[in-house]
Amino acid sequence: MQVWIRRCALLLLPLGFLAVMVAAPLLSLAFYDGEGAWAEVVADDYMRLRLGWTVAQAVLTCVLVTALGVPAAWVLARMDFAGRRMVLRLLMLPFVMPTLVAGMGVLALFGAHGILASGWQDTPWLLIYGNVFFNLPVLVRSAYQGFVRVPQARLLSAQSLGADAWRRFVWVEWPVVRAWVAGGACLVFLYCFSGFGLALLLGGERFATVEVEIYRLVAYELDMARASVLVWLVLAATAAAGGLYAYWSKRVAVDKSVSPLPPRAPVRAWEKWLTTTVLAMLVLCCLLPLAAVWLKAAAAGSSWAVLLEAQTWAAVWNTIRFSAAAVAAATVLGVLYAAAARQMAWLRALMFLPFMVSPVCIAFGVLLLYPQWTASLWLLTATYALLAYPFVAKDVLAAWDGLPKDYAAAARTMGANGFQTACYVTAPLLKPALRRGLTLASATCIGEFAATLFLSRPEWQTLTTLIYDYLGRAGADNYGRAMVLTAVLTALALAAFLLVDEAEGQKAV
Repeated sequence: MQVWIRRCALLLLPLGFLAVMVAAPLLSLAFYDGEGAWAEVVADDYMRLRLGWTVAQAVLTCVLVTALGVPAAWVLARMDFAGRRMVLRLLMLPFVMPTLVAGMGVLALFGAHGILASGWQDTPWLLIYGNVFFNLPVLVRSAYQGFVRVPQARLLSAQSLGADAWRRFVWVEWPVVRAWVAGGACLVFLYCFSGFGLALLLGGERFATVEVEIYRLVAYELDMARASVLVWLVLAATAAAGGLYAYWSKRVAVDKSVSPLPPRAPVRAWEKWLTTTVLAMLVLCCLLPLAAVWLKAAAAGSSWAVLLEAQTWAAVWNTIRFSAAAVAAATVLGVLYAAAARQMAWLRALMFLPFMVSPVCIAFGVLLLYPQWTASLWLLTATYALLAYPFVAKDVLAAWDGLPKDYAAAARTMGANGFQTACYVTAPLLKPALRRGLTLASATCIGEFAATLFLSRPEWQTLTTLIYDYLGRAGADNYGRAMVLTAVLTALALAAFLLVDEAEGQKAV
């Protein structure tokens, strides 16, 4: 009986939070009276075009990042070169870099006023490049995890039997790696299909995605009926992608006893060429847009005066205080969720539910269900926390699973009760994982954009919404101000990255 009481107590807060912030809003959308909105949306050529383009850009991005990411992951896993460890750590950048920064970086590089103005404005390639920039490291990191789990003995046996590098890849490495690649591709599709910030900045009128269309219907036309239909279409697609990701995640090799093949220096000409090409590609696709932001900001001249204005510091203060409150809530939710998931395995499947529902869908559902609390501070903070707590829960749960069971048993034999064991044994061992999860949660809150557009008041303007406001105004000064503030936001995100990098640096790569 005591065990069940403890389990119910652990479940109460995290599952209650999910019920209030995800399940109930989505159910409100399901039972919303659309008055024939489903038939209207399905028959509307414009809506079908938006849906088709949303699927097409996500699929095309998956194809591109897979074609580029698998060779890059192979090089990082098999070749040793100067700066390899730093490259591996830089692959954490998409997890801490706000989508708004990614979009502004692409505009600074290839936009109408970009450094390499290429005529991509009002074309689909601007959004496709933005998707590749933001999602390529996701695929590379996933495929890399697969390559380092290929047993060294298999590769050496194949080599001793005369198999060249290509045959070893096809017959030995690919059967292990493909599950990791498929899982990474599912995540990329999920991020691209339900992405909002990049599509809003880079898609324009002609290449807007369904998420942008939902925002326009709610914010400008107040057409809740058609917006709710689109939300459910997005949820169906993201649920399918999430289900496929779960399927492939179960098929990955996670045997930690596997001895991977250590990387070696490239010797053959094709190895040197491939290594150089991969590094150049990673710079072009992953770092160049960030450098473009700083170059544009450095050339902004008098626009730097934006840092002296009260509005800017109010936005910085709002960003910090909203993020701090949300991270505090995410800490409690994440730790409780990890504790409950250790007791009940089925909870692990729900951990990433907030990731499978886009911020636009969450914000719209909350807005529809709780109209009396619209633009309330607690609702905005709760939405931030919903998007941040899975990072805490994931890292804490993984570290908790890896703790030796005899530590707690030894503490109990020495007379420690459950509370003392948790405080003096378990908590110190989980502290590094908690710090890593909190850093990623902080970065998520600092760069949150979609939910803020829906749920914030004008006086609660954050850095992300202020940047978008300046970008929407005409004039070179406003464009320069947007770039300066983007550089500030990039600095905050990089500070979070450095905290993660410090923790990652303790691991062997």
